[in-house]
Amino acid sequence: MSKMIICARFRPLSSSEIKDHGTSVSIHRVDDESFNFKDEKDGDMIFNFDKVFYEDSAQASVYDFLALPIVQDVVNSINGTIITYGQTGAGKTYTMEGPGIDKCDDMKKGLIPRVIEGLFEMINSSREASQATIFSVKLSMVEIYMEKVRDLFDLSKDNIQIKENKSQGILLSGVTEISVVEAADALQILSSGIASRAVGETQMNMASSRSHCVYIFTVQQDFPSDKRTKTGKLILVDLAGSEKVGRTGAEGKLLEEAKTINKSLTALGKVVNALTSGPQKKSNHIPYRDSKLTRLLQDALGGNCRMALLCCCSPSPSNASETLSTLRFGARAQHIKATPCATTPEDRSNKTLEPSVQNKDAACERILTKLQERMGAEEVDLLEQLFILEGIMFNPSSNEDLDSDIDNLTSKVIASLQNTLEDLVSTVDELQKQNKVLQAKLTAFENRSFWDALSGAFGFLGIRQAAR
Repeated sequence: MSKMIICARFRPLSSSEIKDHGTSVSIHRVDDESFNFKDEKDGDMIFNFDKVFYEDSAQASVYDFLALPIVQDVVNSINGTIITYGQTGAGKTYTMEGPGIDKCDDMKKGLIPRVIEGLFEMINSSREASQATIFSVKLSMVEIYMEKVRDLFDLSKDNIQIKENKSQGILLSGVTEISVVEAADALQILSSGIASRAVGETQMNMASSRSHCVYIFTVQQDFPSDKRTKTGKLILVDLAGSEKVGRTGAEGKLLEEAKTINKSLTALGKVVNALTSGPQKKSNHIPYRDSKLTRLLQDALGGNCRMALLCCCSPSPSNASETLSTLRFGARAQHIKATPCATTPEDRSNKTLEPSVQNKDAACERILTKLQERMGAEEVDLLEQLFILEGIMFNPSSNEDLDSDIDNLTSKVIASLQNTLEDLVSTVDELQKQNKVLQAKLTAFENRSFWDALSGAFGFLGIRQAAR
Protein backbone atom coordinates (compact mmCIF):
# COMPACT_ATOMS: atom_id res chain seq x y z
CA MET A 1 0.00 0.00 0.00
CA SER A 2 1.13 3.56 -0.67
CA LYS A 3 -0.33 6.93 0.19
CA MET A 4 -1.15 9.86 -2.02
CA ILE A 5 1.42 12.61 -2.50
CA ILE A 6 -0.20 15.73 -1.03
CA CYS A 7 1.30 19.18 -1.58
CA ALA A 8 0.15 22.74 -1.00
CA ARG A 9 0.93 25.73 -3.19
CA PHE A 10 0.36 29.40 -2.37
CA ARG A 11 0.15 31.90 -5.19
CA PRO A 12 1.37 35.51 -4.82
CA LEU A 13 -1.10 38.10 -3.52
CA SER A 14 -3.36 39.64 -6.14
CA SER A 15 -3.79 43.39 -6.58
CA SER A 16 -7.32 43.23 -5.13
CA GLU A 17 -6.08 41.33 -2.07
CA ILE A 18 -3.32 43.89 -1.50
CA LYS A 19 -5.93 46.63 -1.81
CA ASP A 20 -8.13 44.97 0.84
CA HIS A 21 -5.52 43.76 3.36
CA GLY A 22 -2.20 45.17 2.28
CA THR A 23 0.65 42.68 2.19
CA SER A 24 -0.44 40.73 5.27
CA VAL A 25 -0.79 36.96 4.83
CA SER A 26 -2.48 34.18 6.79
CA ILE A 27 0.35 31.66 6.44
CA HIS A 28 3.82 31.65 7.99
CA ARG A 29 6.55 29.34 6.75
CA VAL A 30 7.99 26.77 9.14
CA ASP A 31 9.95 24.70 6.60
CA ASP A 32 9.48 23.07 3.19
CA GLU A 33 6.86 20.65 4.57
CA SER A 34 5.11 22.70 7.26
CA PHE A 35 3.53 26.09 7.85
CA ASN A 36 1.48 27.92 10.44
CA PHE A 37 -1.98 29.04 9.32
CA LYS A 38 -3.64 31.95 11.14
CA ASP A 39 -7.42 32.20 11.20
CA GLU A 40 -9.46 34.77 13.13
CA LYS A 41 -12.08 32.19 14.15
CA ASP A 42 -10.03 29.03 14.70
CA GLY A 43 -6.71 30.53 15.76
CA ASP A 44 -3.30 29.15 14.77
CA MET A 45 -2.94 25.73 13.14
CA ILE A 46 0.07 23.80 11.88
CA PHE A 47 -0.30 21.92 8.58
CA ASN A 48 2.16 19.32 7.33
CA PHE A 49 2.30 18.08 3.74
CA ASP A 50 4.79 16.18 1.59
CA LYS A 51 5.89 19.51 0.14
CA VAL A 52 4.83 23.14 0.43
CA PHE A 53 5.37 25.49 -2.49
CA TYR A 54 5.33 29.08 -1.26
CA GLU A 55 4.64 32.24 -3.24
CA ASP A 56 8.16 32.34 -4.69
CA SER A 57 8.13 28.70 -5.88
CA ALA A 58 9.05 27.95 -9.50
CA GLN A 59 6.90 25.99 -11.93
CA ALA A 60 9.82 23.61 -12.54
CA SER A 61 10.07 22.71 -8.85
CA VAL A 62 6.39 21.72 -8.78
CA TYR A 63 6.90 19.43 -11.78
CA ASP A 64 10.11 17.88 -10.44
CA PHE A 65 8.60 16.95 -7.08
CA LEU A 66 4.97 16.26 -7.92
CA ALA A 67 4.81 15.01 -11.50
CA LEU A 68 8.18 13.64 -12.60
CA PRO A 69 8.03 10.42 -10.50
CA ILE A 70 4.51 9.71 -11.75
CA VAL A 71 5.49 10.25 -15.40
CA GLN A 72 8.34 7.77 -14.91
CA ASP A 73 5.86 5.26 -13.47
CA VAL A 74 3.48 5.68 -16.41
CA VAL A 75 6.26 4.82 -18.88
CA ASN A 76 6.71 1.67 -16.77
CA SER A 77 2.98 0.88 -17.14
CA ILE A 78 1.91 2.10 -13.69
CA ASN A 79 -1.14 4.36 -13.89
CA GLY A 80 -0.93 7.85 -12.39
CA THR A 81 -3.23 10.77 -11.64
CA ILE A 82 -2.41 14.37 -10.70
CA ILE A 83 -5.16 16.69 -9.43
CA THR A 84 -5.15 20.42 -8.75
CA TYR A 85 -7.72 21.42 -6.12
CA GLY A 86 -8.75 24.72 -4.54
CA GLN A 87 -11.04 27.74 -4.65
CA THR A 88 -11.61 29.70 -7.82
CA GLY A 89 -8.70 31.96 -8.68
CA ALA A 90 -6.21 30.06 -6.49
CA GLY A 91 -3.81 29.18 -9.32
CA LYS A 92 -4.92 25.69 -10.34
CA THR A 93 -5.04 26.30 -14.09
CA TYR A 94 -1.84 28.37 -14.01
CA THR A 95 -0.09 25.48 -12.27
CA MET A 96 -1.48 23.01 -14.79
CA GLU A 97 -1.05 25.01 -18.01
CA GLY A 98 1.05 28.08 -17.26
CA PRO A 99 0.18 31.23 -19.24
CA GLY A 100 -0.45 28.87 -22.18
CA ILE A 101 0.72 25.37 -22.97
CA ASP A 102 2.06 26.28 -26.41
CA LYS A 103 4.97 28.68 -26.97
CA CYS A 104 5.28 30.20 -23.51
CA ASP A 105 8.34 31.20 -21.50
CA ASP A 106 10.29 28.18 -20.24
CA MET A 107 10.24 29.47 -16.66
CA LYS A 108 6.44 29.77 -16.67
CA LYS A 109 5.59 26.44 -18.30
CA GLY A 110 2.94 24.54 -16.39
CA LEU A 111 2.67 20.85 -15.61
CA ILE A 112 1.11 19.87 -18.95
CA PRO A 113 3.92 21.02 -21.29
CA ARG A 114 6.54 19.70 -18.86
CA VAL A 115 4.75 16.34 -18.59
CA ILE A 116 4.58 16.03 -22.39
CA GLU A 117 8.24 16.90 -22.86
CA GLY A 118 9.31 14.56 -20.06
CA LEU A 119 7.10 11.76 -21.35
CA PHE A 120 8.58 11.78 -24.85
CA GLU A 121 12.13 12.12 -23.52
CA MET A 122 11.65 8.98 -21.41
CA ILE A 123 9.98 7.09 -24.26
CA ASN A 124 12.84 7.95 -26.61
CA SER A 125 15.36 6.75 -24.03
CA SER A 126 13.42 3.49 -23.59
CA ARG A 127 13.32 3.00 -27.37
CA GLU A 128 17.08 3.30 -27.55
CA ALA A 129 17.48 0.81 -24.72
CA SER A 130 15.04 -1.73 -26.20
CA GLN A 131 14.38 -1.43 -29.91
CA ALA A 132 12.19 -4.55 -29.81
CA THR A 133 9.49 -2.60 -27.92
CA ILE A 134 7.12 -0.35 -29.87
CA PHE A 135 5.77 2.67 -27.98
CA SER A 136 2.66 4.64 -28.89
CA VAL A 137 1.00 7.63 -27.21
CA LYS A 138 -2.65 8.65 -27.45
CA LEU A 139 -4.33 11.77 -26.09
CA SER A 140 -7.88 12.34 -24.93
CA MET A 141 -9.35 15.45 -23.35
CA VAL A 142 -12.75 15.91 -21.74
CA GLU A 143 -14.49 18.33 -19.45
CA ILE A 144 -17.19 17.57 -16.90
CA TYR A 145 -19.65 20.40 -17.44
CA MET A 146 -23.05 20.49 -15.72
CA GLU A 147 -22.66 16.78 -14.84
CA LYS A 148 -22.03 15.74 -18.45
CA VAL A 149 -18.73 14.47 -19.83
CA ARG A 150 -17.93 16.45 -22.98
CA ASP A 151 -15.28 15.44 -25.53
CA LEU A 152 -13.11 18.51 -26.17
CA PHE A 153 -11.66 16.96 -29.34
CA ASP A 154 -15.14 16.35 -30.77
CA LEU A 155 -17.79 18.70 -29.37
CA SER A 156 -20.59 16.64 -30.92
CA LYS A 157 -19.84 14.03 -28.23
CA ASP A 158 -21.35 15.97 -25.34
CA ASN A 159 -22.46 13.08 -23.11
CA ILE A 160 -19.64 10.52 -22.95
CA GLN A 161 -20.49 7.51 -20.78
CA ILE A 162 -18.18 6.38 -17.97
CA LYS A 163 -17.69 2.60 -17.90
CA GLU A 164 -15.58 0.06 -16.07
CA ASN A 165 -13.95 -3.25 -16.89
CA LYS A 166 -11.50 -5.56 -15.19
CA SER A 167 -8.35 -4.99 -17.23
CA GLN A 168 -8.68 -1.27 -17.98
CA GLY A 169 -10.56 -0.03 -14.92
CA ILE A 170 -12.59 3.15 -15.37
CA LEU A 171 -12.77 4.31 -18.98
CA LEU A 172 -14.67 6.72 -21.23
CA SER A 173 -16.75 4.92 -23.83
CA GLY A 174 -16.32 6.33 -27.33
CA VAL A 175 -14.02 9.20 -26.34
CA THR A 176 -11.75 10.55 -29.09
CA GLU A 177 -8.15 9.32 -28.90
CA ILE A 178 -5.54 11.09 -31.01
CA SER A 179 -2.19 9.42 -31.67
CA VAL A 180 0.86 11.66 -31.33
CA VAL A 181 4.49 10.95 -32.14
CA GLU A 182 6.24 14.01 -30.72
CA ALA A 183 5.81 16.65 -28.03
CA ALA A 184 5.08 19.54 -30.42
CA ASP A 185 2.09 17.70 -31.93
CA ALA A 186 0.69 16.91 -28.49
CA LEU A 187 0.96 20.52 -27.33
CA GLN A 188 -0.78 21.82 -30.44
CA ILE A 189 -3.62 19.30 -30.13
CA LEU A 190 -4.18 19.99 -26.43
CA SER A 191 -4.09 23.72 -27.07
CA SER A 192 -7.05 23.37 -29.43
CA GLY A 193 -8.91 21.36 -26.79
CA ILE A 194 -8.27 23.99 -24.12
CA ALA A 195 -9.78 26.63 -26.40
CA SER A 196 -13.07 24.69 -26.27
CA ARG A 197 -13.33 24.69 -22.47
CA ALA A 198 -16.27 26.33 -20.73
CA VAL A 199 -15.13 29.53 -18.97
CA GLY A 200 -16.94 32.51 -17.50
CA GLU A 201 -16.15 35.82 -15.81
CA THR A 202 -16.86 36.23 -12.10
CA GLN A 203 -15.95 38.88 -9.56
CA MET A 204 -13.09 36.68 -8.35
CA ASN A 205 -11.74 35.42 -11.68
CA MET A 206 -11.80 37.02 -15.14
CA ALA A 207 -11.61 33.58 -16.81
CA SER A 208 -13.09 31.18 -14.28
CA SER A 209 -13.18 27.53 -15.34
CA ARG A 210 -16.81 26.39 -15.34
CA SER A 211 -15.91 22.73 -15.69
CA HIS A 212 -13.50 20.09 -14.46
CA CYS A 213 -10.95 19.44 -17.21
CA VAL A 214 -9.36 16.00 -17.62
CA TYR A 215 -6.27 15.32 -19.76
CA ILE A 216 -5.60 11.64 -20.50
CA PHE A 217 -2.26 10.33 -21.81
CA THR A 218 -2.24 6.64 -22.74
CA VAL A 219 1.21 5.10 -23.23
CA GLN A 220 1.13 1.67 -24.84
CA GLN A 221 4.04 -0.73 -25.24
CA ASP A 222 3.72 -3.45 -27.88
CA PHE A 223 5.91 -6.55 -27.80
CA PRO A 224 5.85 -8.01 -31.35
CA SER A 225 7.70 -11.16 -30.32
CA ASP A 226 4.78 -12.50 -28.26
CA LYS A 227 1.95 -10.20 -29.46
CA ARG A 228 1.37 -8.72 -26.03
CA THR A 229 0.87 -5.17 -24.79
CA LYS A 230 1.32 -3.12 -21.62
CA THR A 231 -0.43 0.17 -21.00
CA GLY A 232 0.19 3.04 -18.61
CA LYS A 233 -2.29 5.87 -18.27
CA LEU A 234 -1.59 9.36 -16.93
CA ILE A 235 -4.56 11.54 -16.00
CA LEU A 236 -4.20 15.24 -15.21
CA VAL A 237 -7.24 16.85 -13.60
CA ASP A 238 -7.73 20.62 -13.42
CA LEU A 239 -10.72 20.92 -11.10
CA ALA A 240 -13.11 23.83 -11.30
CA GLY A 241 -12.81 26.00 -8.21
CA SER A 242 -15.17 25.88 -5.27
CA GLU A 243 -17.19 29.09 -5.07
CA LYS A 244 -19.03 31.13 -2.48
CA VAL A 245 -21.81 32.45 -4.66
CA GLY A 246 -22.14 35.68 -2.67
CA ARG A 247 -18.49 36.57 -3.31
CA THR A 248 -18.34 35.62 -6.98
CA GLY A 249 -21.54 37.48 -7.85
CA ALA A 250 -22.73 34.55 -9.96
CA GLU A 251 -26.20 34.90 -11.45
CA GLY A 252 -28.29 33.03 -14.01
CA LYS A 253 -26.22 30.51 -15.94
CA LEU A 254 -23.09 31.21 -13.88
CA LEU A 255 -25.08 30.50 -10.72
CA GLU A 256 -26.30 27.14 -12.02
CA GLU A 257 -22.75 26.26 -13.05
CA ALA A 258 -21.47 27.20 -9.60
CA LYS A 259 -24.08 25.02 -7.90
CA THR A 260 -23.13 22.04 -10.06
CA ILE A 261 -19.41 22.60 -9.44
CA ASN A 262 -19.90 22.83 -5.68
CA LYS A 263 -22.12 19.74 -5.69
CA SER A 264 -19.50 17.63 -7.48
CA LEU A 265 -16.74 18.89 -5.16
CA THR A 266 -18.95 18.00 -2.19
CA ALA A 267 -19.32 14.50 -3.66
CA LEU A 268 -15.52 14.31 -3.92
CA GLY A 269 -15.26 15.28 -0.26
CA LYS A 270 -17.73 12.55 0.71
CA VAL A 271 -15.70 9.93 -1.16
CA VAL A 272 -12.51 11.06 0.58
CA ASN A 273 -14.29 10.95 3.95
CA ALA A 274 -15.62 7.45 3.23
CA LEU A 275 -12.16 6.23 2.22
CA THR A 276 -10.52 7.65 5.35
CA SER A 277 -13.20 6.99 7.97
CA GLY A 278 -11.65 3.78 9.31
CA PRO A 279 -10.80 0.22 8.29
CA GLN A 280 -12.18 -0.53 4.84
CA LYS A 281 -14.31 -3.63 4.34
CA LYS A 282 -15.52 -5.14 1.10
CA SER A 283 -19.09 -4.35 2.12
CA ASN A 284 -18.37 -0.65 2.78
CA HIS A 285 -20.11 1.60 0.31
CA ILE A 286 -17.98 4.34 -1.26
CA PRO A 287 -20.28 6.83 -3.07
CA TYR A 288 -18.34 7.01 -6.34
CA ARG A 289 -21.56 7.22 -8.37
CA ASP A 290 -22.75 10.40 -6.66
CA SER A 291 -21.10 12.48 -9.41
CA LYS A 292 -19.39 12.06 -12.76
CA LEU A 293 -16.20 13.46 -11.23
CA THR A 294 -15.94 10.85 -8.48
CA ARG A 295 -16.91 8.06 -10.85
CA LEU A 296 -14.15 9.07 -13.27
CA LEU A 297 -11.62 9.31 -10.42
CA GLN A 298 -12.61 5.97 -8.87
CA ASP A 299 -9.33 4.25 -9.80
CA ALA A 300 -7.25 7.18 -8.58
CA LEU A 301 -9.02 7.39 -5.22
CA GLY A 302 -7.81 4.28 -3.48
CA GLY A 303 -7.37 2.11 -6.55
CA ASN A 304 -4.55 0.76 -8.71
CA CYS A 305 -3.01 4.15 -9.37
CA ARG A 306 -0.23 6.47 -8.23
CA MET A 307 -1.83 9.75 -7.22
CA ALA A 308 -0.77 13.28 -6.34
CA LEU A 309 -2.94 16.14 -5.11
CA LEU A 310 -1.89 19.79 -5.23
CA CYS A 311 -3.92 22.08 -2.96
CA CYS A 312 -3.79 25.54 -4.51
CA CYS A 313 -4.44 28.39 -2.09
CA SER A 314 -4.48 32.13 -1.65
CA PRO A 315 -2.27 33.43 1.19
CA SER A 316 -4.55 36.43 1.82
CA PRO A 317 -6.64 36.79 5.01
CA SER A 318 -9.58 37.75 2.76
CA ASN A 319 -9.67 34.14 1.53
CA ALA A 320 -8.81 32.48 4.84
CA SER A 321 -12.08 30.53 5.06
CA GLU A 322 -11.70 28.97 1.58
CA THR A 323 -7.98 28.33 2.12
CA LEU A 324 -8.67 26.53 5.40
CA SER A 325 -11.29 24.36 3.71
CA THR A 326 -8.80 23.43 0.97
CA LEU A 327 -6.05 22.61 3.47
CA ARG A 328 -8.35 20.43 5.55
CA PHE A 329 -9.36 18.54 2.42
CA GLY A 330 -5.68 17.90 1.66
CA ALA A 331 -4.97 16.83 5.24
CA ARG A 332 -7.84 14.34 5.07
CA ALA A 333 -6.68 12.97 1.71
CA GLN A 334 -3.28 12.14 3.22
CA HIS A 335 -4.88 9.06 4.77
CA ILE A 336 -6.05 7.55 1.47
CA LYS A 337 -4.17 4.36 0.61
CA ALA A 338 -3.65 2.94 -2.87
CA THR A 339 -2.05 -0.17 -4.36
CA PRO A 340 -0.29 0.97 -7.55
CA CYS A 341 1.33 -1.78 -9.60
CA ALA A 342 2.36 -2.34 -13.19
CA THR A 343 -0.44 -3.44 -15.48
CA THR A 344 -0.38 -7.06 -16.60
CA PRO A 345 0.52 -7.54 -20.28
CA GLU A 346 -2.48 -8.39 -22.45
CA ASP A 347 -2.77 -10.64 -25.47
CA ARG A 348 -3.80 -8.33 -28.32
CA SER A 349 -5.84 -11.10 -29.92
CA ASN A 350 -8.35 -10.88 -27.03
CA LYS A 351 -8.35 -7.12 -26.73
CA THR A 352 -11.69 -6.21 -28.31
CA LEU A 353 -15.24 -7.27 -27.61
CA GLU A 354 -17.73 -8.31 -30.23
CA PRO A 355 -19.83 -5.32 -31.42
CA SER A 356 -22.99 -6.97 -30.11
CA VAL A 357 -21.45 -7.19 -26.64
CA GLN A 358 -20.39 -3.54 -26.78
CA ASN A 359 -23.89 -2.47 -27.82
CA LYS A 360 -25.43 -4.54 -25.04
CA ASP A 361 -23.04 -3.07 -22.48
CA ALA A 362 -23.77 0.50 -23.63
CA ALA A 363 -27.51 -0.11 -23.38
CA CYS A 364 -27.16 -1.45 -19.84
CA GLU A 365 -25.05 1.56 -18.86
CA ARG A 366 -27.80 3.88 -20.08
CA ILE A 367 -30.35 1.92 -18.05
CA LEU A 368 -28.21 2.20 -14.92
CA THR A 369 -27.80 5.95 -15.44
CA LYS A 370 -31.57 6.38 -15.76
CA LEU A 371 -32.19 4.24 -12.67
CA GLN A 372 -29.80 6.37 -10.64
CA GLU A 373 -32.04 9.38 -11.25
CA ARG A 374 -34.76 7.63 -9.23
CA MET A 375 -32.77 5.37 -6.90
CA GLY A 376 -29.78 5.62 -4.60
CA ALA A 377 -26.25 4.99 -5.85
CA GLU A 378 -25.89 1.92 -3.61
CA GLU A 379 -28.97 0.29 -5.11
CA VAL A 380 -27.72 1.01 -8.63
CA ASP A 381 -24.34 -0.57 -7.80
CA LEU A 382 -26.16 -3.73 -6.66
CA LEU A 383 -28.23 -3.78 -9.85
CA GLU A 384 -25.07 -3.47 -11.92
CA GLN A 385 -23.57 -6.45 -10.12
CA LEU A 386 -26.73 -8.46 -10.75
CA PHE A 387 -26.70 -7.48 -14.45
CA ILE A 388 -23.19 -8.88 -14.75
CA LEU A 389 -23.84 -12.00 -12.69
CA GLU A 390 -26.92 -12.86 -14.76
CA GLY A 391 -25.07 -12.35 -18.04
CA ILE A 392 -27.18 -9.32 -18.98
CA MET A 393 -24.12 -7.09 -19.07
CA PHE A 394 -20.45 -7.75 -19.85
CA ASN A 395 -17.95 -6.07 -17.55
CA PRO A 396 -14.60 -7.56 -18.61
CA SER A 397 -12.54 -6.46 -21.60
CA SER A 398 -12.83 -9.88 -23.21
CA ASN A 399 -15.10 -12.90 -22.91
CA GLU A 400 -12.24 -14.88 -21.38
CA ASP A 401 -12.22 -12.55 -18.37
CA LEU A 402 -15.89 -13.23 -17.60
CA ASP A 403 -15.32 -16.13 -15.20
CA SER A 404 -12.82 -14.22 -13.07
CA ASP A 405 -15.09 -11.17 -12.98
CA ILE A 406 -18.06 -13.29 -11.91
CA ASP A 407 -15.95 -14.82 -9.13
CA ASN A 408 -14.89 -11.36 -8.00
CA LEU A 409 -18.41 -9.98 -8.03
CA THR A 410 -19.79 -13.11 -6.40
CA SER A 411 -17.38 -12.56 -3.51
CA LYS A 412 -18.60 -8.99 -3.15
CA VAL A 413 -22.24 -10.06 -3.18
CA ILE A 414 -21.52 -12.81 -0.64
CA ALA A 415 -19.80 -10.27 1.62
CA SER A 416 -22.81 -7.98 1.34
CA LEU A 417 -25.20 -10.85 2.10
CA GLN A 418 -23.14 -11.87 5.11
CA ASN A 419 -23.37 -8.33 6.42
CA THR A 420 -27.14 -8.42 5.94
CA LEU A 421 -27.32 -11.80 7.67
CA GLU A 422 -25.62 -10.37 10.74
CA ASP A 423 -28.32 -7.71 10.94
CA LEU A 424 -31.02 -10.38 10.76
CA VAL A 425 -29.59 -12.55 13.54
CA SER A 426 -31.02 -10.24 16.19
CA THR A 427 -34.56 -11.08 15.03
CA VAL A 428 -34.15 -14.86 15.13
CA ASP A 429 -35.22 -15.25 18.78
CA GLU A 430 -38.41 -13.33 18.17
CA LEU A 431 -39.18 -15.37 15.09
CA GLN A 432 -38.59 -18.59 17.03
CA LYS A 433 -40.97 -17.44 19.75
CA GLN A 434 -43.62 -16.61 17.16
CA ASN A 435 -43.06 -19.99 15.55
CA LYS A 436 -43.65 -21.79 18.86
CA VAL A 437 -46.89 -19.86 19.39
CA LEU A 438 -48.07 -20.75 15.91
CA GLN A 439 -47.17 -24.41 16.42
CA ALA A 440 -49.13 -24.47 19.66
CA LYS A 441 -52.15 -22.93 17.96
CA LEU A 442 -51.87 -25.38 15.08
CA THR A 443 -51.68 -28.35 17.46
CA ALA A 444 -54.71 -27.08 19.37
CA PHE A 445 -56.60 -26.61 16.13
CA GLU A 446 -55.70 -30.10 14.91
CA ASN A 447 -56.73 -31.66 18.24
CA ARG A 448 -60.02 -29.79 18.21
CA SER A 449 -60.70 -30.83 14.65
CA PHE A 450 -59.95 -34.44 15.56
CA TRP A 451 -62.39 -34.49 18.48
CA ASP A 452 -65.03 -32.67 16.46
CA ALA A 453 -64.70 -35.27 13.74
CA LEU A 454 -64.79 -38.11 16.28
CA SER A 455 -67.87 -36.71 17.97
CA GLY A 456 -69.54 -36.37 14.62
CA ALA A 457 -68.77 -39.98 13.80
CA PHE A 458 -70.22 -41.23 17.07
CA GLY A 459 -73.28 -39.11 16.55
CA PHE A 460 -73.78 -40.58 13.09
CA LEU A 461 -73.42 -44.11 14.43
CA GLY A 462 -75.94 -43.34 17.16
CA ILE A 463 -78.51 -42.15 14.66
CA ARG A 464 -78.11 -45.28 12.52
CA GLN A 465 -78.42 -47.54 15.58
CA ALA A 466 -81.65 -45.83 16.59
CA ALA A 467 -83.03 -46.25 13.07
CA ARG A 468 -82.53 -50.01 13.29
